[in-house]
Amino acid sequence: MTVDDCVVIDRSLPRDWVDNAVRLIDADAQRSADTHLLRYPLPVDWGVQLYLKDESTHITGSLKHRLARSLFLYAICNGWITEGTTVIEASSGSTAVSEAYFAKMLGLDFVAVVPRSTSGAKIALIEAQGGRCHFIDHPPEIYSEARRLAAETNGHFMDQFTHAERATDWRGNNNIAESIYQQMIQEEHPVPEWLVMSAGTGGTSATLGRYIRYRRHATRLLVVDPENSAFFGGYESNSCEYATGMPSRIEGIGRPRVEPSFVGQVIDRMMRVPDAASIATARHASSVLGRRVGGSTGTNLWGAFTVVAEMLAAGRSGSVVTVLCDGGERYADTYFDDDWVAGEGIDLSGPTAVLDRFAATGEWPGQPG
Repeated sequence: MTVDDCVVIDRSLPRDWVDNAVRLIDADAQRSADTHLLRYPLPVDWGVQLYLKDESTHITGSLKHRLARSLFLYAICNGWITEGTTVIEASSGSTAVSEAYFAKMLGLDFVAVVPRSTSGAKIALIEAQGGRCHFIDHPPEIYSEARRLAAETNGHFMDQFTHAERATDWRGNNNIAESIYQQMIQEEHPVPEWLVMSAGTGGTSATLGRYIRYRRHATRLLVVDPENSAFFGGYESNSCEYATGMPSRIEGIGRPRVEPSFVGQVIDRMMRVPDAASIATARHASSVLGRRVGGSTGTNLWGAFTVVAEMLAAGRSGSVVTVLCDGGERYADTYFDDDWVAGEGIDLSGPTAVLDRFAATGEWPGQPG
């Protein structure tokens, strides 16, 4: 080959749309004040403080707003989303609602691939943000159908369960971990002894665990997992192939398989939480806080209460932080409906008794008291 044989392929395109898309997403973040860090009321003489990072105050109402913002920036900066791209996601929950919001902001079509059994309330939330739903009869086909639609429309399958852990800049850039530690600076125990988080994609727990190590904090990370979910079994067996094939009843968290975004190596401890405990804790916390919280927040708090009681039993002071993932208004006809709970065969009496005892004494089953 000679110099004359040199060939150049130039695929550069004008970046005006990309520049404006990134500007719009950044402007949206700037207009949004950081979410609040709430003190959960525990007796002062316990010497342990519990905090809730309230992600329900995002404009789309949940923690998934952060994920959707990161996924869009990641896809745009990778060149996967450009002007006119149809965005596809396999989700019937909060992620689809948040992604629909950002797609509308950018003037893009958004399609959520959802099971036909998806509730009308969820569909309405997605459509209210400008998205539309594509229904499937067999839930396990949700991923393959999303890929097929993306290929058919020359669109982009966002694939939250693969890209969640890599789309967020875990070293900073106002991720949830950086925000928590910044907000804790003036507290009595600014470095939490524990961060407690549930896993949906696994992206948030990966961000928290990586940030803890990057900043050399002594904090430990507890990840809580609902019934039927594969994350706990995958962690226990150290297998990324572990699967239950069963859906979680706690919306937004738990998966029938270990998703690619789940990074078990950054987790210090995992706990399987019964669905009855998640729901009972969501109801208990709603009463204490004077506002409804969702089932995944109940899962988080059950884990947080466990480590608080552990600290009390060991005579240690300190702080614990967990996440209020979304409000409970979306679950009025499920977790807060006695008929629905009974119809699912769930008995709340056992975990309710545990919560009442903890609130009164700080004691937990299996611990000295």
